[in-house]
Amino acid sequence: MVKNIAKSSMLILLGFLMLTSSCSHRLAGTWNIQKYEVSTAGQAGVTLTNIGTITFRNSGKGVKNLNYNILGVAKEDKIPFRWTATDTYVTIDSKGSDLGKTWLFIENKKKSQVWKATDGANQVQMLELRKQ
Repeated sequence: MVKNIAKSSMLILLGFLMLTSSCSHRLAGTWNIQKYEVSTAGQAGVTLTNIGTITFRNSGKGVKNLNYNILGVAKEDKIPFRWTATDTYVTIDSKGSDLGKTWLFIENKKKSQVWKATDGANQVQMLELRKQ
């Protein structure tokens, strides 16, 4: 009976570890934001390159180090954030940040990511990331 309890406990622990590690394995680490595009239907879009880095920790927390100009407005974003992810999207909870929203994975690879999001109206944002 003790063996069965030990086996059951081991299986539960193994399942928990696989579940928690599989959710974050691709995002954990530091990523260079190689491209940030903002477009609005019927208008010319804006494309920025190499705007900084974003770091995802396995704890569900992260940090950004972004510096960019968009339409003549200088922006700096070093606001910490919380994040969650599934196989289809990542949510960044970072109030006051342009990146604080839910992003759909267009490409979800180990060393490269492409995400898209909308503002709920006509604006679409796209990020291209490369792992350091």
